[in-house]
Amino acid sequence: MKFSRRVLFFVLIVSIAVLGIVPVSAQDGECDEPITVGGSLSLTGFLAPTAIIHEITGRAYVDFLNENGGLLGCPVEWIVLDDESSPDLSASLYEQLITEDEVDLLMGPYGTGNITAAMNVAARHQMVFPQHTASLTYVYDYEWQFPSWFIGLNTHITTPRIIFDAVTSVEDPPETIAFVVNQFPGTQNLAFGNDVLEPGGAVLIAEEEYGMEVVVNVEFPTGTTDFGPIAQQIADADPDFLWVGAIGVDANNLLEALDALDYRPRGHFYLWPAPGPLLALGDLSDGAMSVTLFEPFEPFLSNHQADIMVERFTAAAEEAGIPFTVAETQAAASWSAWQVLTAGVEGAGSLDQEAIANWLLTHPVETVTGTLEFNPDENNYGEDLTKIKQIQDGQWVVVWPPEYATEGFEVVYPVR
Repeated sequence: MKFSRRVLFFVLIVSIAVLGIVPVSAQDGECDEPITVGGSLSLTGFLAPTAIIHEITGRAYVDFLNENGGLLGCPVEWIVLDDESSPDLSASLYEQLITEDEVDLLMGPYGTGNITAAMNVAARHQMVFPQHTASLTYVYDYEWQFPSWFIGLNTHITTPRIIFDAVTSVEDPPETIAFVVNQFPGTQNLAFGNDVLEPGGAVLIAEEEYGMEVVVNVEFPTGTTDFGPIAQQIADADPDFLWVGAIGVDANNLLEALDALDYRPRGHFYLWPAPGPLLALGDLSDGAMSVTLFEPFEPFLSNHQADIMVERFTAAAEEAGIPFTVAETQAAASWSAWQVLTAGVEGAGSLDQEAIANWLLTHPVETVTGTLEFNPDENNYGEDLTKIKQIQDGQWVVVWPPEYATEGFEVVYPVR
C-alpha cells in the first residue's frame, strides 16, 4: 500500500505523542527529501509571452529561498508543468500534481481562465492556493485562495475609475472612446462588468461617470492575430481614446494593423499586455498606457524584498535570453505570490493546509507589492492597488496616482 506524505506525517505525529519521541526539527535542516510545490504555467500557447515572466520569477524566487534555508529548514523543489494556455489542461495537471505526484504545496498558474480551473481542483482537495493574476474576483469564494495582485472585490468599478481618472486629469481630456475587448474572462469583466456584483465595467463607467461617447465597441476571440477589420473600424471612428482589453501580444498585433492604415491613436490603453514586446514597438507604442502594481522605481523599491527581486529577476531574465529584463508588475505579482506562500508555511510552522490558511487569514504579509491582508468578505482581494503606467522616452514609467508617479513624469495625452 502506498502512503502519501501527509499520512506518514500524521503517523509520525501520533508516534511522537504516544511514545514520547523527540524528533529533530525540520527547521534544523534535517530533511529526507525536498518540500515540493506544484503548479502549471502556459509555457506554450497564446499566454506564453507573459507566462515566461512568471516562470523566470518563480525559479529565481525558489533559488533565493533555497539559498536562505528553504522552507522549514528544507530545500524546495518547484514542479511546473505546461498547461499550453488551456484551462481544461490546467485543471487536469493540478489533479495530477495533487493525487499522483502528491506535492506538498501549490502555486497557481498564469491567466484568469487557467487559475479558475486550477482553483476548483485545489478547493476540492482543500489545499491552499496562492495565485498572482486572476481577475474574476466575484467568482472566488474559496477562502483558501490567496491572490497577490490586489485589485479589490469590485475591480470592474475601481480599476476603470483609476484609469479614467488618469486620462481625464489632463487639460483637454478625451470625449470619445473605442473599446476593443478580448473574449477572455478577466478582460470581459473589466470592460463590461458582471451580473453578480453592482453594475460596472469600463464601458458603463466611461459613459455614465466620465461623459465619454462610445464610438466603437467590439470583441474578438482569444488567440486572434488578424486585427485588420477591427483596425479599420477604429480608424473610421477616429476616437479620442482607445481602450483595448488586451492580453499577451494583442496590443502589438492591433498597433501593427493600425500602422498598416497609417493611423496612430491619440491616446491608448492596453489592459494586460506582454510588457517587453509592446515596448519594443518603439514609436508605434509611444504613449501606451497599462495597469501596474510595481515598477523598478521609488516608492515601490522600498517594499519588502523589492531590491532583491529586481536584481534576481533581471539576472535570470538575461540568462534566459528574453528581450525584456525589467522587473515590473508581472514579475512582482509572481514574487508576491511566493512571498505569501512562504509566509503562510513559516508562520504556521508546518505543511498542514488548514494551519497555513488560518495563519494567512489572520496575519498581514509584507510583499514587493505592499502589505497584503486577506479578508474572505472581499474574497481575499483587499483594496485596489492599481497604478497606471505609460510608455514615455522609450521606457515604462508610472504616471498615476501622482504620489506614485516616477520622478519627472506625468500623464501625457494626447500622444499625437
